[in-house]
Amino acid sequence: MNLRELIEGWPFPDPRAADADGLVAYGGDLRAERLLSAYAQGIFPWYESEPILWFSPDPRMVLLPTELRVSRSLRRTLARGVFEVRFDTAFASVVSACAQTPRPGQDGTWITRDMQTAYCRLHELGFAHSTEAWQDGELVGGAYGVSLGRAFFGESMFARHSDASKVAFVHLVRQLERWDFAFVDCQVHTDHLESFGAAMCRRSEFLGALEDALTAPTRRGKWELEWKP
Repeated sequence: MNLRELIEGWPFPDPRAADADGLVAYGGDLRAERLLSAYAQGIFPWYESEPILWFSPDPRMVLLPTELRVSRSLRRTLARGVFEVRFDTAFASVVSACAQTPRPGQDGTWITRDMQTAYCRLHELGFAHSTEAWQDGELVGGAYGVSLGRAFFGESMFARHSDASKVAFVHLVRQLERWDFAFVDCQVHTDHLESFGAAMCRRSEFLGALEDALTAPTRRGKWELEWKP
């Protein structure tokens, strides 16, 4: 899939013209081509009910894989091998669990049923991926996102056991570092992501880094975990 042709075929307003909240556009649908075009232009959907809202916030939270920070206690958890970590074996379950996880200060979820269907379609096409923490055969944590070129766009994570999502996230970032990914897009600030080393950057800087990251081929298809703690 040629990203330049995709962007030209599914255009968005210039994200640099977003309003103060980062809103770029509203409306449209969640078909795969439109979603991929949005990510390739530094835009993502974030809404609870129709119409679909498309954002490109300024500043933007980004994690460079080489700058990942892992706390001492989490390093001990990783060393003990408390969880088995896999890639892409239960994508739909991870998305569903993220949708069901309560968020502080939020009454509902932006991961609507239509969103779940749309990202599962991206997974079928080889662009969306999950990292999963398992314990005794049970899925207890994980995260998912979209991959284009050398960019990974993180969407959401969940945990049913302490440290489960953190362990899954560390495996993901370390694997992305091994594959020479440029950054993990964390979208908006959270203290949780900041504790991992994510930092805010200007939208202009993010868009420049994204343009460079998209010159590399996309690692499509099922991912296999290679990194070990």
